[in-house]
Amino acid sequence: MPLDTGGLSDFHFRADGESSSVSAENFAPGVNSGRDIGAALRAVREFQNLSLEDVAEATRIRGAYLLAIETMQLEKLPSRPFTIGYIRAYARALGLNGDAAVDRFRAETPAPEDGLRAPVGVSHEGDPRLAAIAVGAALTIGAIVLWNVAQRAISDDAPPAPAARTAAAPVITASGPVALGAPLPAPVESTIPTPYETPGLAAAVDGSADAAIAAKAAADAAAPTAPQAPLPAYFSPQGQVYGAAAAESRITLQALKPAALIIKGADGSVYFARQLAKGEAYRAPTLGGLTADVSDPTAFQVFVAGESHGRLPAAQTNLGKLETKPAA
Repeated sequence: MPLDTGGLSDFHFRADGESSSVSAENFAPGVNSGRDIGAALRAVREFQNLSLEDVAEATRIRGAYLLAIETMQLEKLPSRPFTIGYIRAYARALGLNGDAAVDRFRAETPAPEDGLRAPVGVSHEGDPRLAAIAVGAALTIGAIVLWNVAQRAISDDAPPAPAARTAAAPVITASGPVALGAPLPAPVESTIPTPYETPGLAAAVDGSADAAIAAKAAADAAAPTAPQAPLPAYFSPQGQVYGAAAAESRITLQALKPAALIIKGADGSVYFARQLAKGEAYRAPTLGGLTADVSDPTAFQVFVAGESHGRLPAAQTNLGKLETKPAA
């Protein structure tokens, strides 16, 4: 609330039996009054018997911002530059020095960009141990460099190594010369292997790739083939038998080794498809137009009514043509 002066312009004091008068203006609050700049501005405003609305109208600043400045609730104010501008305008509206008000605000609420005052009694001298560590590191690096230079100089001044002795040169020992034997042959691992030569390449007259391929094919054809094991004369189940029942089938395909078998109808529909293991078999139903599609024709033996008809003649075979037994 406004300070009540009681309508008196002077205060009378008595000292040594004499009276003196002091003007009330000497006790008017200023920028340095109160516990902070906000309290100082509020004291001056109340001393001048002004309300927040009066100051807000004069400065065009919201009354809520002026109240936040007086109570130093900075979190309710805009950014720091705006707050500083508001404090300067508030102080000037009260007839105070705006720059002095801003300086007090910055001193009481320093920001990182304003810089903090150095604390009293704290020295900014560097740690002497860091200088000692730096000197020690420099001496260590210098010693390493000098040691490497000395080693290089010693190696350059050293006499050359003696030449390798030959097999015939004797070795001189305390008991006399000793003759050395002949050098050992190189180990087998270090010998050069015989270069690979493509079969038939030397027989090619013109040395062309086509001639070499033809010569290799001729050599492969002339090479003896391993005889195949004789096929059993009659069907004997040696594994799982798939397909139709024995009474409803005449043709049976048995795998001599692992291979793929696909049975298709005349319209392309698939009746059977499986990777058969050795010994497994498939009984084809008595239907016309069935075709066997296999990965390896030599991997399947054909049985008609239980009797062997040899191996499949081709990778794709019409099962109806297997009824005829091939010539021996």
